Amino acid sequence: MIFELSNTTEFPDPRYGQKDGFYAVGGDLSPERLAKACPMGIFPYFAFRQKPIIWWFPHERFVIFPDEIKISHSMKPLLKRKTYTCTINEDFYGVIHGCALADGRLEEDFAWLGPELIETWLKLNEMGLAKSVEVWDEEDNLVGGLYGFVSGGCFIGDSMFSLKPNASKFALIYLAKHMQEHGGGLIDCQLETSHLKSMGGRYISYEKYMEVMRKPLNII
Repeated sequence: MIFELSNTTEFPDPRYGQKDGFYAVGGDLSPERLAKACPMGIFPYFAFRQKPIIWWFPHERFVIFPDEIKISHSMKPLLKRKTYTCTINEDFYGVIHGCALADGRLEEDFAWLGPELIETWLKLNEMGLAKSVEVWDEEDNLVGGLYGFVSGGCFIGDSMFSLKPNASKFALIYLAKHMQEHGGGLIDCQLETSHLKSMGGRYISYEKYMEVMRKPLNII
């Protein structure tokens, strides 16, 4: 079943959505709507220059557990050299604009992180619901990072970027290690990629996902 969302911010039970993850169309991108969608495992993903808004809900969740993060042989020397440093939630604006603009993403036909969605994420950050991880080079330039929604024991990653080699991997490893130190939880990757699979991503059931989501952890 594909749901059509109304003007209210309520979402039908996502478990009745289609098995391929296509869940709903319509609605808006208000902070209030995303604040309800994200803790249910629902997220918007569509070309922002087109309508309607399309919402997704994968029944099997592709996640990384922080204590299962895989660090490749090529990354270990980079971590030891401390070429990069990381901070948490010091430049959310810079990170989300980096995610939107890096590698000419905004000009692509299927660019999804447009001005309206960026504004919503900035408001979620002001509300304390969205956080970022920043990667800085030795000259204190922002060269990579990631951002996402925080709910219970879950960091729901939305996007990442790199302006220098392996900066986004560095951010993900830093996030995982930080979460290990603050009770664990999981990182929701939303969609499977070979990059994330190589770093420890795997599928779990929605039931297991929600168990972690409900844990009152201060993960970031």
